[in-house]
Amino acid sequence: MASIMRKVVMGNMLVMVGLTRRTSSRSLTTAKNLATKKEERKLPKEGEITKSVFMSQSTDIYTNLALEDWMYKNMDFSNHHVMMVWRNEPCVVIGRHQNPWLEANVPFLAEREIALARRNSGGGTVYHDRGNLNITFFTPRERYNRKNNLELIKRALYRGFGIKSEVNVRDDLIVRDKYKVSGTAAKLGRLSAYHHCTLLVNANKADLRKSLAKRDHGIQTNATPSTPSPVVNLADVDNKVTVETLQTTIGYEYLRTRALSLEDGGESLISKQRGFQFVNPTDEWFPGLDEIRSGLQTWDWSFGRTPLFTVSRKFPVPAELLEPSKVYSATQELIISCTVEKGIISDVTLNIPPGLMESGFYGEASVITQLKGKRFTSEALNALQEAMMRHHGDVHELDDKEQFVAKCFDQVVNTV
Repeated sequence: MASIMRKVVMGNMLVMVGLTRRTSSRSLTTAKNLATKKEERKLPKEGEITKSVFMSQSTDIYTNLALEDWMYKNMDFSNHHVMMVWRNEPCVVIGRHQNPWLEANVPFLAEREIALARRNSGGGTVYHDRGNLNITFFTPRERYNRKNNLELIKRALYRGFGIKSEVNVRDDLIVRDKYKVSGTAAKLGRLSAYHHCTLLVNANKADLRKSLAKRDHGIQTNATPSTPSPVVNLADVDNKVTVETLQTTIGYEYLRTRALSLEDGGESLISKQRGFQFVNPTDEWFPGLDEIRSGLQTWDWSFGRTPLFTVSRKFPVPAELLEPSKVYSATQELIISCTVEKGIISDVTLNIPPGLMESGFYGEASVITQLKGKRFTSEALNALQEAMMRHHGDVHELDDKEQFVAKCFDQVVNTV
């Protein structure tokens, strides 16, 4: 396949950059061709392995996750290791086994049109914007080495900017003894593996905090929880750090480091590598990419893959909605409980306090059953409101008590 090569000056070095219409056929193979049994594979020696830095030209989270998945499934990394660098427009990315309603401020994301995406790897929830640098290391399964990758980044930060950092027990990158600048996750398959992380450079910390804000939403689940940590932007540590300078610095560190160890091969090793390559993540370059992207963008993937959870919330009933002729010794609370499977409400109960029942609200079973089978979104709220408006066989405006119940249910499904 034809490839146009040009020299690009980065810092004080020259690197060959390949503008490749299709990534080299020497690097690519189909999953079918990779079907050789893992134990039969004879992997090349360190000196026979070359490296590339792929730079994605997309800033769309679904496209970049699709590219990552495409490469993982279709490329042969036996003698060609790849580090992909990429960045996104504002988004929140949750791990494969996480609950978006628990991890993210879903109403805020909707209000600000910030995308929510579920990735294929495990790990915790992260916020991305164009002030983040995302890095993915691709290798054969047998040569996956998360520790080496993090040490490489640590070395690049010190070599390029004099920033001292440490890798903690959770494989986070820490500066100034406690501030997290990078989280990490991985996916290990039978033949290939990748480790990816995100580096905070000059991300919008206000939007980060609001997007990942934890609330008292009453959710009980076995989904993997994130562990909150104090964070800092690298630009706040050294104002010379930008996404562009960091991308170049880590890219060079990757190319000058040997494939299976942290030995520094210097500029002579860089000259033997395949260098920096711009990649355009489109279906034309990577056949089948659009189908992967479409799947990642669906509600069924982002929300519907959520492990089963229950949510229960209590709401004090305002005094003006209670029977005025009665005096109640205990606080009158409406309790709403839901069981949600794959993002769909499978069961729901309303525990209605005596004071609300005596003032005329009964929460008929026919109203509640309308919620089953609905998505745990405003779709369920709309179904509840419509059912209450029609529960006597006629259409009427919601009275004060029904409006209160609807408002409470809105707070449950929208977790505000």
